Amino acid sequence: MKLFKSFFVLGLCISSVSIHASPLDLQKQFVDLMVDTHHFDRKVVESTLQKATKNQAILQSIAKPWEAKPWHQYYPIFLTEKRLTKGLAFWQTHQKTLARAEQETGVPAEIIVAIMGVETFYGAYLGKYSVLDALVTLGFHYPPRATFFRSELAQFFLLAKEENFDITQLKGSYAGAMGWGQFISSSYRHYAVDFDGDGVRDLLNNPEDVIGSVANYFKKHHWKANADIAFKAQVSGTQYPALLSKSLKYSHQWSQLQAAGVSITEANLSQEMSVKLFEFAQPDTKEYWVGLPNFYAITRYNHSPLYAMAVFQFSQQLKQGFNAATTAKVGH
Repeated sequence: MKLFKSFFVLGLCISSVSIHASPLDLQKQFVDLMVDTHHFDRKVVESTLQKATKNQAILQSIAKPWEAKPWHQYYPIFLTEKRLTKGLAFWQTHQKTLARAEQETGVPAEIIVAIMGVETFYGAYLGKYSVLDALVTLGFHYPPRATFFRSELAQFFLLAKEENFDITQLKGSYAGAMGWGQFISSSYRHYAVDFDGDGVRDLLNNPEDVIGSVANYFKKHHWKANADIAFKAQVSGTQYPALLSKSLKYSHQWSQLQAAGVSITEANLSQEMSVKLFEFAQPDTKEYWVGLPNFYAITRYNHSPLYAMAVFQFSQQLKQGFNAATTAKVGH
């Protein structure tokens, strides 16, 4: 809650004076913020911003995110044999670290491995954009979410100072996410951990720190150890569509879904459990799933039910493959 409040206050500071302001005025306001609130040297902030370039490709990318695709076009991007093979190899290589992360946080190894696979194919695709360019472009030239990205730009300046990064050299996604787990600057500052004990929180080059940090992120977002994530559902009648919404908030209990014609066959859920009904489009039909609290936790990493479902289903493939390989090894 304190973290949310701090970001809320920072957002108010950045946005309250920026309505209808030009990009140049916004930059001046940003410089004032960094000087007055965070005690940066004015010339350093100004010279850093001057090194950034507005990138039209970034604006085009954020206007057409993968999450805008229907489910049947989205999931084949991530649920591939190549990604599964790479993920199982990564799990095997980092088995001890993953086991320690799971023991300390309650977050299963397969979820951590799935996140890293979906985000960057295990460090293979870390992003091609200058993080500084991305945050300046979106913070000063993308009105729909400019306030958020200016807040992230402030966090990026703070992160670079704290971690001794060269702020002009870091590469990442079009949205300014960095490293194997694609942490945005605020998440890096507040959830990254030094998991191998070398004194550095390195999410750019150190898989051990990434494993620990992804696990810590989910722990801080209320992951429930040894709890289910989602179940495929059957629907009937005319009441269940009223339960569908674009909001990710869980505003219904399982008993309410049952009363509206939703059922599952794989588990007996508590009547009072907070759940949400999700709809996923297939070419000629629709799938329905009941998301449990851990599914909501995945949407805290990326605010998309498509993303959360891809991570969940990929994690199940990984778990099945890893267990099969372990059983085969024991058999020999």
